[in-house]
Amino acid sequence: MQSMTKPIVAVATLRLVQEGRLGLDDPVETWLPELADRQVLRTPDAALDDTEPAKALITVRHLLTNTSGYGVMTTPSPLQDAMIANSTAAGQEPVSLGAQEWLDALAALPAAFQPGEGWRYHHSFGILGILLSRLVGGSLREHLERDLLGPLGMVDTDFTVPAEKAHRLPAAYRHGDGGLIEIEPAAGGFSVAPAPFDVSHSELVSTAADYAALARMLASGGRHGGQVILEPELLAALRTDQVPATAKAADSFYPGFWDGTGWGYGVAVQTAGEGAGRYGWSGGLGTDFSVDPDGSFRIVLSQVEMGPEVMGLFGDTR
Repeated sequence: MQSMTKPIVAVATLRLVQEGRLGLDDPVETWLPELADRQVLRTPDAALDDTEPAKALITVRHLLTNTSGYGVMTTPSPLQDAMIANSTAAGQEPVSLGAQEWLDALAALPAAFQPGEGWRYHHSFGILGILLSRLVGGSLREHLERDLLGPLGMVDTDFTVPAEKAHRLPAAYRHGDGGLIEIEPAAGGFSVAPAPFDVSHSELVSTAADYAALARMLASGGRHGGQVILEPELLAALRTDQVPATAKAADSFYPGFWDGTGWGYGVAVQTAGEGAGRYGWSGGLGTDFSVDPDGSFRIVLSQVEMGPEVMGLFGDTR
């Protein structure tokens, strides 16, 4: 699922909020002391030593909204080079560092901006996964299974595929000049168990049926089988644009991303046009889901790396 993991982690986080175990405005350094006493670049493209102390604490809300100060650098900069060098840059490839090593490497670099003052994709959710694992005092995988995946009947969603199910794992591809190029083998690769290290910061494998259970719960007002999975006010916040206009820099993601679009908790939200109110998110290996205000939802799994062809497919199915 790659980045379609983010809505699952967001729902899991909000369930801890509704249980009173976590607050949206709690500082993350309570669980992640590695992120205390941070330095912040004076501008995102500044030299790595052109910094100032952080003016505010990173909160859980900042992680859910990708406004923590950590994330993908979309234009050339010293920070982008440093993230590539220390293996914290994000791409379609599997993570190469375990959770603790990844967090230490990220914390050794300055943040791109002060918390809440900008938006950068991806890394906030890796940080959030590690925070959840520490909050629950054990395996994030086991917590997700017990608290969310199990109740929803998502029996095939995990950080890895058990060896006995590996034959169900398809290959992944990207478009090349001569057609599709295989980039991950069927029934093999990083996603087959066991994981080589703690992957609390990484991403899930799932199925159409499993993800439909999550989407149906969201489309049904946060309910599943008569049980409240997510309270209405938290679901409303999840699907509402939470990012201030001042944080939506044109270079914070791909060109045109913010045109009629906002970001809630783990999902993009369409704020204008014919599909206003629709929300959902995609994954880098050609997966996508969305939920519409009328309670309908759609899921597309292509297993072809994101690019113009796949983005066109998503647009057509919407």
